[in-house]
Amino acid sequence: MNNYTFQNPEYLYLLVLVPVIILYYFLRKKKTDLNILFSNVSAIKSRTYKNYLVHFNFFLQITALSLLIIAFARPQSTSSWENSTTTGIDIILAIDISSSMLAQDLKPDRLLATKEIAKEFISGRPNDRIGLVIFSGESFTQCPLTTDHDILLNLFKDVKSGMIQDGTAIGMGLATSVNRLKDSEAISKVIILLTDGENNQGSIAPLTAAKIAQQFGIRVYTIGVGTEGYAPYPFKTPFGTTVYQDVEVNIDEETLQDISAYTNGKYFRATSNEALSSIYRDIDELERSKIEIKEFSKKKEEYLKFAIPSLVILLISFMLKHSLFRTIT
Repeated sequence: MNNYTFQNPEYLYLLVLVPVIILYYFLRKKKTDLNILFSNVSAIKSRTYKNYLVHFNFFLQITALSLLIIAFARPQSTSSWENSTTTGIDIILAIDISSSMLAQDLKPDRLLATKEIAKEFISGRPNDRIGLVIFSGESFTQCPLTTDHDILLNLFKDVKSGMIQDGTAIGMGLATSVNRLKDSEAISKVIILLTDGENNQGSIAPLTAAKIAQQFGIRVYTIGVGTEGYAPYPFKTPFGTTVYQDVEVNIDEETLQDISAYTNGKYFRATSNEALSSIYRDIDELERSKIEIKEFSKKKEEYLKFAIPSLVILLISFMLKHSLFRTIT
């Protein structure tokens, strides 16, 4: 029983009754046995197997009682120790939703591709708290840090270009993300900032926000989204139709690299859906190296291992009493 703990150990005190019952049984048996005088014992000298098994049914019953008492004490297994992967990481996804994210160098466009690949990333990290900040000309928190990823994914569905003032306020998006992480007590605090442009809005410069992130021990991975050169961008005509024109892709890679360098992060460039998916996988692996392994005891209910044999033994005892041993008293 060294491998078990008990949820209701007080029931184990009932086991004290077992030797008392055994003692009572034999004292009563001795008292009720009849002494019969025979002039010749040759007639009863031969003994059958029933004579030898006269106490067998009683011991079946006492064994069943003992097992049932143990089952009532609710034994639980504590010997199965497992390794628990506890990431302890808080992650903010900061996503640019400016109108340029509608360019179709990624399919079906930059924003939709970003959302779909980010959802896969979220689904692959069930133990982390993850939040969502969106920005263009200004920024706000779409979803605070949460482990309820179903809520986060539902809120992700509502993200679209045009929700807020257009523009690219990288500094504001980063600052809002830092504000969500600054009080976190997680082992690792991470921001994944994705943009396709240059900072042209907001009251906080990107490098200023990066220095603030550094002060709070927050690592920032930056992703520049867009092909090299030109990308097809949708324009509405006066007639309500949509036409596509190639526009130049301008990403301030130097600033994004500096943000990552300040915060001990890394800069990535995504020129296709496959490249963006690969970047998220790289970040996933980089942060999994921060996982802390802890051991814990996983309790498992074991009462059925005692209750079922007890009931089986009682059933056997009942059947023997009314069949094979029916003449034994």
